[in-house]
Amino acid sequence: MPLVAAAVCPHPPLLVPEVAGAAAGELDDLRAACEAAVARLLAAEPEGILLVGGGPATESFGAADYGSLRPYGVDRYVRLWKTNCAGSDRLPLSLTIGAWLVGRSGTGLPRLAYAVAADASPAECARRGAELVADDRVALLVLGDGSACRGTKAPGYDDPRAQAYDEGVARALADADADALLGLDPGLSAELRAAGRAPWQVLAGAARATGGDWRGELTHHEAPYGVAYLVATWAPA
Repeated sequence: MPLVAAAVCPHPPLLVPEVAGAAAGELDDLRAACEAAVARLLAAEPEGILLVGGGPATESFGAADYGSLRPYGVDRYVRLWKTNCAGSDRLPLSLTIGAWLVGRSGTGLPRLAYAVAADASPAECARRGAELVADDRVALLVLGDGSACRGTKAPGYDDPRAQAYDEGVARALADADADALLGLDPGLSAELRAAGRAPWQVLAGAARATGGDWRGELTHHEAPYGVAYLVATWAPA
């Protein structure tokens, strides 16, 4: 069984306490849920961790690559795994936050990262997911926010379709429903600024390719700043 476990977490930069500053406490519950999800990945005893998140283009990243929190007011680099002269500052935000979450766990497991373009089709995402879990026993940490249109103060302003969209994603994650995730419409997802659509569909493709029955658990679902933050774990049933 190549895919042994998966976790879904959002990637707001405010998850990092140094970025959030005095407001760090507002996301304590979300931060704890993300840490617990990563811990469950490690409990599945994978041979490595693969981070999957959205980015401007579909591409892979090496163990020595890293991301930066400088755009968010903190002069800090976040390494994916190893630091050497071959790496570069090129992780998108989603994978930078993912690397930060895994780094907090203290694990020494190998890790790689993969970005999927925001406009990738569901079929492409499913195919990529199958390719990513073709060999070793890996755990997936999938980074993606829900809609960003939950209220008038949301980054995408208020959209009456946003809550139903997020509730549908929440059900799919809770039920480990790969078909429902693959059925998310790219056009609507883009209109609602749901950054997680393509990464969630990569997860669906990975689970489908691995086969067997999966059980899901949704451990967090809130929209404190008008953006839906969902945390879930998947494991073989």
